[in-house]
Amino acid sequence: MAAPSIFMATPLSGTQLPSFKRHSAFSVKCMSSQLPNDGKTAGSSSKTPESPPTPMATPPPPPRAPKVSTKFSDVLAFSGPAPERINGRLAMIGFVSAMAVELSSGQDVLTQISNGGVVVFVGTSVVLSLASLVPLFKGVSVQSKSKGIMSSDAELWNGRVAMLGLVALAVTEYVKGSALV
Repeated sequence: MAAPSIFMATPLSGTQLPSFKRHSAFSVKCMSSQLPNDGKTAGSSSKTPESPPTPMATPPPPPRAPKVSTKFSDVLAFSGPAPERINGRLAMIGFVSAMAVELSSGQDVLTQISNGGVVVFVGTSVVLSLASLVPLFKGVSVQSKSKGIMSSDAELWNGRVAMLGLVALAVTEYVKGSALV
């Protein structure tokens, strides 16, 4: 049978209530002692030798993030960090620019492409792809710079929606036979 432990706590008065500030330090102190339970009466004076308290082990440091591969084949692999992000970024720029040109001139997407849009698209694709690949080849992970609303997951979802929007815009204009607006 285990020996009972005695815990001591100090009650708080109304003036000693803890403050719940964001960065306030909070500590708990607890004392424990074991009562001898060897069948003797409470008035007996025999004591059992106590072992010194064992120091608490410090927790291990958090594991480091795995090193990001900078190999060309890993960065541009099907499940790598670059393809979907680059396509999503191009789709976001493409959708916004297609809608802006359509609202300003009334041309549909296919007319925009046939009127010199291919050169602008290729130039934008090269610049945006290089700008997206340089940090990845330096070993910067996509998640390392994402916080709050501007997270890497939000960018992925915005890119996916823009890809669907660009395809839906082109199909709708093709079926309708004219510009959407």
